[in-house]
Amino acid sequence: MFLFLFSAFAWTFRPPARIRLIIYHVRSIGVDSLSVVLLSGVFTGMVMGLQGYYSLRKFNAESFLGSAVALSLLRELGPVLSAFMVTGRTGSAMAAELGSMKVTEQIDALYSMAINPIQYLVSPRIIAGLISMPLLTAIFDVVGIYGAYLIGVGLLGVSSGSYFAGMESSVVFHDVWSGLLKSVSFGLIITWVCCYKGFNAPPMATGVGQATTESVVLCFVLILVWDYFMTSIML
Repeated sequence: MFLFLFSAFAWTFRPPARIRLIIYHVRSIGVDSLSVVLLSGVFTGMVMGLQGYYSLRKFNAESFLGSAVALSLLRELGPVLSAFMVTGRTGSAMAAELGSMKVTEQIDALYSMAINPIQYLVSPRIIAGLISMPLLTAIFDVVGIYGAYLIGVGLLGVSSGSYFAGMESSVVFHDVWSGLLKSVSFGLIITWVCCYKGFNAPPMATGVGQATTESVVLCFVLILVWDYFMTSIML
């Protein structure tokens, strides 16, 4: 798998540049996943606003709701949940598409046309994942914060000023940067694992389904494991 990743990065910097393919995959990974990221982000924020309010109320600290929601979303939940959504929405489709090409020998046909399949199929997807994931994570964070605002301020009566003032006083640039750095690494993990599993799908009737299932499960596990190590390093 690491040799596969090194080969993909090596072919990225060799001509010809696949700019159109990168733009196409930015659309398929980023734009097409926007609806599910928006929906999951707003309801995640609403749940956090509801649960956070009733937890903080036990300590008479309802004014810290904004800072608690913002830190949780920016540092952990935003990158992880948006990566889960992209894995389920786009990563599985990526593995299935490449697996179908493998089983039907379309990848071998690229070799016969003197086109390197890693440069044509894998490298643009990895670059698009590195571009799209931080943008989706930023959207998830903003939508989640305003979802918690709707519940905390609009429904439960928390002061709007204290909500944003607590957020402003507690959130620093390191919190934002660490979350975006995690999202970049998650984008690499998703595209790397899904492309590898699709590229090496077993040549049989159940090979595509097996490759898709393995890619999604492995992405979920690697995202959680890598999230722990990055959190322990960047605290």
